[in-house]
Amino acid sequence: MNTVSYKTLFGSAETANKKWFVVDAEGQPVGRLASKVAKIIRGKYKTCYTPHADCGDNVIVINAEKVTFSGLKFENKDYVSFSGYPGGQRFTSAEEILKNHPERLIEKAVKGMLPKNVLGRKLYTNLKVYAGTVHKHDAQQPEVINLDNLK
Repeated sequence: MNTVSYKTLFGSAETANKKWFVVDAEGQPVGRLASKVAKIIRGKYKTCYTPHADCGDNVIVINAEKVTFSGLKFENKDYVSFSGYPGGQRFTSAEEILKNHPERLIEKAVKGMLPKNVLGRKLYTNLKVYAGTVHKHDAQQPEVINLDNLK
């Protein structure tokens, strides 16, 4: 029996066929949007998925200001930041962040669903979020993807 034919092949960043996708966030719940975008960035929808390599795609999220929250999370959900100094803990509501910096809601949600290591920080650079419908990545010829069709 030839054991060489049973060799496991791992995908790598060089062999990954990376694409660019545009996701419209209008009317999407933040958590469900973030989990699907994180899976695309991680490459879990691809057959060449490798846990230790950047084999995922690049994602452009537009209309970040039109995301939704279920229940009372829009008013009650707090985001915590800490400066490192005594008394430097700050609480900001989702409503306030959506009003001032709508991109940060999606960025924070997706970043929390990526690995907490060097690979996760590299994968996070594959996410671009914009408040309006205009983005500056037309040269990459992104494909429009409907998140409702993904599982």
